[in-house]
Amino acid sequence: MYFCKMNVCMSSGRMASVSPEDNTDNNAMPKELAAESKLYVDVGMECIPIVYRDEYNIRLLGMEKLHPFDAGKWGNVVKYLKKKKLLKDLKLVCPNEATETDLRFVHTASYLRSLKWSVNVAKITEVAPVALLPNMVVQKKVLKPFRYQTGGSVLAGKLAVERGWAINIGGGFHHCSGNMGGGFCAYADITLTVHFILNHYPNIQKVMIIDLDAHQGNGHERDFIGRKDVYILDVYNKYIYPKDTYAKRAISRRVELFAYTQDEEYLEKVTTHVEGALNEFSPHVVIYNAGTDIMEGDCLGLLSVTKQGIVDRDEIVFQKVRERRIPIIMVTSGGYQRVTAAVIADSIANLNRKSLIDMRVQ
Repeated sequence: MYFCKMNVCMSSGRMASVSPEDNTDNNAMPKELAAESKLYVDVGMECIPIVYRDEYNIRLLGMEKLHPFDAGKWGNVVKYLKKKKLLKDLKLVCPNEATETDLRFVHTASYLRSLKWSVNVAKITEVAPVALLPNMVVQKKVLKPFRYQTGGSVLAGKLAVERGWAINIGGGFHHCSGNMGGGFCAYADITLTVHFILNHYPNIQKVMIIDLDAHQGNGHERDFIGRKDVYILDVYNKYIYPKDTYAKRAISRRVELFAYTQDEEYLEKVTTHVEGALNEFSPHVVIYNAGTDIMEGDCLGLLSVTKQGIVDRDEIVFQKVRERRIPIIMVTSGGYQRVTAAVIADSIANLNRKSLIDMRVQ
């Protein structure tokens, strides 16, 4: 496996005079600044549109083991893909880290300042000892991996528009909104990805978010309340975190599941509602939040979908989106078991086998 060399996409002319601190409308990215961002880069055709870098993984003196989330999940997905011989001689896309200027396109300055206090990061990540660490360490060991994954989601959006599909091995921080983090989500990568797409591609005017993580995606929902150009399909366990009643106002098609829902019922609902959503809205691009915390045995998702059920679910989504020739971005989101990485790799392998993605180098 190799990483691609990339060139930053820059607009011509001088730097924009707009300050991100002056951007009080977090639903409207200044186009001048968006064009100057280093998150959108040119990627050669020798690369497959799968985005990853080793900096995604969290290594915090073993403290990461205090949270049920596998903090090395993203690297383990790549390891399993290597074992399957899927990445032999293939080049993955290596994203840039989202800067504070990038993040200000969707985040308030006060929220970003709050991350400079370790106690606030501890609350968001749900790892209490993080509160005791110097913030310099927290920024480097915890938040920087999240910023790289956020950059990966944004770049995956560009690749999907250009090539029809893209997968960010990380990302999917769907509990974070512009002014609030939580649930192990510190940056609103889904919101940021939507803003970059809408501001870079005038022909894309309608975005659909298909959120199939076990938890309600209250972060991006809060960001897009009242927006007619963003359609949200959310299928989640109604008995677990976050139970955000206010955010539910943004959900265009809401499917609330009972605890321990199994394959047959789950896949029937996914099939019905993905089809219904696509017929109802006809998006120009789809962001698919493919959380694997729906898997049986997950202590936080509390659903009972099998490993094969997850593979089938991803196939259903890709098949229905790609048959309509709609670009799709997949982010991996939640999944709190050590076997999660292998399941994600199995699903990617199945998508390739079914020709729903093409992992051959052009």
